[in-house]
Amino acid sequence: MSDRRLAAVACASLFALGGCGSFIPRYERPAAPIPSTYAQEMMPAASAGGVAAADLGWPQFFADPRLRRLVEIALVNNRDLRVAVLTIEQTRALYAVRRADQLPSVGVGGTVSRQAGTGGKLVTTYAVGLAVTGYELDLFGRVHDLGEAALDQYLATTETRKAVQISLIGSVATAYLALLADDEQLAVTRQTLATREDSTRLTKLRFDNGASSELDYRQSESLLEGARVALVQSLRQRALDENALQLLVGQPLPADLPPPLPLDGKQLASDLPAELPSELLERRPDIRAAEQQLLAANANIGAARAAFFPRISLTANFGTASTELSGLFKGGSWAFTGTGQLLQPLFDAGRNRANLEVAKVNRDIAVAQYEKAIQTAFREVADALAGRATLGEQLRAQAAQTNALSISYRLADLRYRAGASSYLDALDAQRSLFTAQQALVQTRALQLQNLVALYRVLGGGWSDDASATKASAPTR
Repeated sequence: MSDRRLAAVACASLFALGGCGSFIPRYERPAAPIPSTYAQEMMPAASAGGVAAADLGWPQFFADPRLRRLVEIALVNNRDLRVAVLTIEQTRALYAVRRADQLPSVGVGGTVSRQAGTGGKLVTTYAVGLAVTGYELDLFGRVHDLGEAALDQYLATTETRKAVQISLIGSVATAYLALLADDEQLAVTRQTLATREDSTRLTKLRFDNGASSELDYRQSESLLEGARVALVQSLRQRALDENALQLLVGQPLPADLPPPLPLDGKQLASDLPAELPSELLERRPDIRAAEQQLLAANANIGAARAAFFPRISLTANFGTASTELSGLFKGGSWAFTGTGQLLQPLFDAGRNRANLEVAKVNRDIAVAQYEKAIQTAFREVADALAGRATLGEQLRAQAAQTNALSISYRLADLRYRAGASSYLDALDAQRSLFTAQQALVQTRALQLQNLVALYRVLGGGWSDDASATKASAPTR
């Protein structure tokens, strides 16, 4: 006798004890395919203190009231987040369907039948009553395993919703900082444009009076037009960044927003400790969602295995029957019937075996996706830590360079006006200063955007944990 038939006989003998349970394989969390720690040079000593990102709410992380207001609007109006919430409701309903499969269906029905009786006379029979159908004795856990898979799918969608919220908050902050950088770039460009207009007027006046060459005037004119080009480019980039922010917020930007803080103001909590890579497994909702998908795939294997064993379904009817309508509810017309059906698969052209193979392959795919989620999370945190370890020094050096070039430009301009140097020196100093001022604004924005990225990849923006998710989920 085959192992499968032996298992069927054993399970049948346990019918009175409630069946065989489940064929779901024992779950073991796959080992994380990442190093146990980050590169030490990327972890400054300051990261040892502070509140963990996953425990720090976004209203505390963002000090800018304008940004906080934009995040509040986005959490209400963003369509991606709305789809994630509706997906939770969808999977909750699907789980309810699977739960309902474990209980019988009860309905009220009536039938009228006519058949030939003795002597060829047609006899009409009327019946009405309660019918209990669709109840499967889940001896081998097939229905239970499908319910487990549906619950794990539901839990995965709740984690996905958290991941979407975290990503949305980070994206809103990043787009907002880009818009602030655009405004500061515009201010720098307009100031440079005004300076170059004054310089060009002075050079034209000197050229008209024979105090300078046409070459000096044309070089000054070229630099002026270059500033106008930069202004138009900055205006276009600001419009594009504002459109991107409006898409994330889900509506046009309100006119009554609080005034923004400047880029060089302290807007973010920079002291975010870098947790160990193993802690990402519990902190990152996207990793938890991938693991729930893995659990669902594991449960589907149990359901596919149970399909090889007999399926027992029960139906029952309780009601009344009579050959006359007036006699339906008279004494003696009541009756109860119950039937059971057992179906043991014998030949299905390999369908059950193929379904089991599909379930196993889906589980292997889920394992690979889970491991990829862990690797992606590790890489994102490592990148953000690398940015935090280096961007501060880059910003300090960029500010020092900009200050030095500002002094150099003033000296070069004074020397040119005094006739002590050529106009080319002043033009070069002016061009270098403008480039450095633009780079300084970009570096400030990049540093703040990197802190937002670090907050996001460490699980910031959603302070709930796995236990709270389990507590709010449907019962198994």
